[in-house]
Amino acid sequence: MSTIHEVYPYLRVRSAAQAIEFYARAFGGIELFRLTEPSGRIGHAEVKIGPATVMLSDEYPEYGMLAPTDDRAIAAVLHIHCDDVDQLLQQAVEAGASVVRPLTDKFYGERTATVRDPFGHEWLLGQQIEALTPDEMQRRYTALFNT
Repeated sequence: MSTIHEVYPYLRVRSAAQAIEFYARAFGGIELFRLTEPSGRIGHAEVKIGPATVMLSDEYPEYGMLAPTDDRAIAAVLHIHCDDVDQLLQQAVEAGASVVRPLTDKFYGERTATVRDPFGHEWLLGQQIEALTPDEMQRRYTALFNT
């Protein structure tokens, strides 16, 4: 079996250049590099957000590589775990993100919110507020269904 070294999220967006700027303002992202066609379309870029690398490109409809739209939502959410979720949420909103789910303290020991970036991708922002065992999380989860 092959050894897996890392898993990278790869985002397709409309206007990758603007997305790179947004991820810098919203999440402190640092552009590592980009590959740009003569037309200006970005074929590949990498942005470091915290310890993770997010890859992205402009969409390529001619190859069926499409960015999300209001009628073409994506099934994946990116989760950023941080030490001050209130501050990160404010920073993301000021950069242009819209709040999908407001900040809430959750049964599994995190304070979380969900935002949608201007390019259609959702980001779950979270901060640990309690250190819980999986058994305690399961107990609390089960209790949600018994109320």
